[in-house]
Amino acid sequence: MSYSVVLVEDEELTLQELETTTDWQKFDMHVIGTATNGMDGEQLIKALEPDIVITDIRLPGQDGLEMLSHCPVNYAIILSGHSDFSYMQKAIRLSVFDFLLKPVADEDLEHTLANLSERIQEEDDEMDRMKKQTDTSGCITLPVKVSNRIVDAAIQFINNHYHHSIGLQETCDHLSVSESHLCRLFKECTGINFLYYLNAYRINKAIEMMKDHSITIQQISAGNGFPSSGYFAKIFKKYTGVLPSQYRDQNSML
Repeated sequence: MSYSVVLVEDEELTLQELETTTDWQKFDMHVIGTATNGMDGEQLIKALEPDIVITDIRLPGQDGLEMLSHCPVNYAIILSGHSDFSYMQKAIRLSVFDFLLKPVADEDLEHTLANLSERIQEEDDEMDRMKKQTDTSGCITLPVKVSNRIVDAAIQFINNHYHHSIGLQETCDHLSVSESHLCRLFKECTGINFLYYLNAYRINKAIEMMKDHSITIQQISAGNGFPSSGYFAKIFKKYTGVLPSQYRDQNSML
């Protein structure tokens, strides 16, 4: 499987070098689009819904982190000529995979891409394993209580707020714990990562709503906290193997 990449960089030479000199195939990746400012980048990401976004921070129109906060992005790598701690903090809150200082050495970028490729493969393997753990309704089997106070509180927070725009940051703010601490605990206690659990919980709720054929796919998407119906369709297919419309057609007798 090849993973799609969008590049957002306002320096034309740097953008061309990234696109043409990086051995994307080596990391099972391919570039599907480029942009030179934050506003065009946001529109491109929303239109193409890439697996990976590589972006500079300081961009015309809006900076790279603001752009990412407006878009559904699975994995992001930040390029910056400034080692500003506040930038790094915000990047961490947005679950950015890595933060590279410019000018980026080829070996540093390749090292990051190799690590990201390995991470994606591990998560895909985990997803394949979890897809096999479904109940009779087709919902993914998820732990509901693990006897750890913090993790159980995080699961309860998801149960209560999944239909809102929440993520790791909002959960940690509610629990007054650090993101790194919750991520580690959640993985240790449940065997899956936090984002996978959140998305799987939302997909399960979507599957339940699909039984009512008067509810549209768009309404199901909005009712389960997804930022757009396109992103919902992408995540639904990733977790179930089919698009929401295909799933509904296949289970029309529900």
